Amino acid sequence: MNSLIPEIADLLNRLFGDLALFVSELTLIVTFVLAILVELFWPGKRSVNTYLLIIAGILTSAALALTDIPAIAAGHVVFEGSFKFDAPGFMFNRLCDLSVILFAVFLRHSREIQDHRKGVGDLYLLLPGVLLGLHLMVAAVSLLSIYLSIELVSIVSYILVGYISKAKEQSEAALKYIVFGSVCSAIMLYGMSLLYACTGTVNILSPEFADGLSRVSPLAQYVAVGLVLAGIGFKLSFVPFHFWSPDVFEGAPLSVLSFLSTAPKIAAFALLLRFVQPLYTASMLSMDIKSVLALIAIASMIAGNFAAIKQDNIKRMLAYSSIAHTGFLLMAVVVEPSRGLAPITYYLCVYLTMNMAAFMLASRIEDQAGTVRISEYKGLGKIFVPEFVCFVVVLMSLTGLPPFGGFMGKFLLFSAVYEEYTASGNLLYIALMITGAVTTVVSLFYYFKIPLNGFLRELDEKAPLSTKRNAITYISIVLTALLLIFGLFPGIII
Repeated sequence: MNSLIPEIADLLNRLFGDLALFVSELTLIVTFVLAILVELFWPGKRSVNTYLLIIAGILTSAALALTDIPAIAAGHVVFEGSFKFDAPGFMFNRLCDLSVILFAVFLRHSREIQDHRKGVGDLYLLLPGVLLGLHLMVAAVSLLSIYLSIELVSIVSYILVGYISKAKEQSEAALKYIVFGSVCSAIMLYGMSLLYACTGTVNILSPEFADGLSRVSPLAQYVAVGLVLAGIGFKLSFVPFHFWSPDVFEGAPLSVLSFLSTAPKIAAFALLLRFVQPLYTASMLSMDIKSVLALIAIASMIAGNFAAIKQDNIKRMLAYSSIAHTGFLLMAVVVEPSRGLAPITYYLCVYLTMNMAAFMLASRIEDQAGTVRISEYKGLGKIFVPEFVCFVVVLMSLTGLPPFGGFMGKFLLFSAVYEEYTASGNLLYIALMITGAVTTVVSLFYYFKIPLNGFLRELDEKAPLSTKRNAITYISIVLTALLLIFGLFPGIII
């Protein structure tokens, strides 16, 4: 027993030393505890005090992270190989921070959420917790930390989807989300157990991980890695783990969808990059994970874009659009990290801006006109002029038309894939670029149904509609302007 005391003391010293890099996440934990107390004893009108505390806590967390930039730039693995804090993770975490702040503002000004009998305070309480989970997903390099962080984000996401349950469709959407998520979680956990059995370690950065995996048969490699990708694929909603997305999107509130389509995807892409990087560099592995991800990217772009054409519900259309953009983002994952990191970081930043603006604008139209059907947008562009002008710009950026950020994002992705093709000569990269180009043209057919109905068709009923604007409209205008700035000056992000 006495011989273990020095080892225990050394372990505690290392853990307390690692807390210096964990200060941003500790701030989120403190914010979560304080938010519970404030919501219980001093919530204010419509939980305004809780809302302000949450915003202040997230901003403080981000500011404290800035103080660790020199240490983060060097890259540190902490908590006995569970998490890695480095420069790419820092960027992904800041995107998650921005996404959650925009989501909080969206909740604050969403009529559907604010007028609900349950109130909005409980939703505010969840935000520091889900942001903590997102930070941990970005930094996770251990199979255990990967699973726990994904589950933390998933549990909060289930609550967000099921919180507003005024209709049968909304309850059904929450149930589908939970069931499908639980199945994918179980599959992923089984895959992790296989990886541990093959490698004898839970640390994916450990040399023993790739070495142990290379000692088993190719079939075992594909099965183990494929099962883990199922769990990550659920968060990214890429093919074939995308079936939940349209139904859940149709039943959930637009404000919640703005979160589900951005923050978890940003963290999941960061996690995917960390998970596949050791597999790329392990020359002894017989499996070709790049080809698998490339085929998934092609299938996601085709399925998402072609399925979106026949959608009349704006929520389902944006769900399939999100699947298609996941395919585009996977193009940056299948190239070397030195080529793919800048394009995927830029595209995720633009994607966050585009999606938040799109869902905010769709929410404004739903609040004022009472519809989420594109066919019922007839003539509304002449009434809600700022909203529809912004919507057209956002849709042009989502399509990838110049001079907006979406065009520059796709240009960087195509450039990275082309450089990879010239270096490797693999024709699969040509197939990726052709699929991306063709499906970009296909996306015009469903994105531009919105301005077609809004501006070129007459309103069916002449009932008066309120055009009173709130903060969501002005935030959407700012986000739309940012798309133009990002497109003209991409160096701001890169």
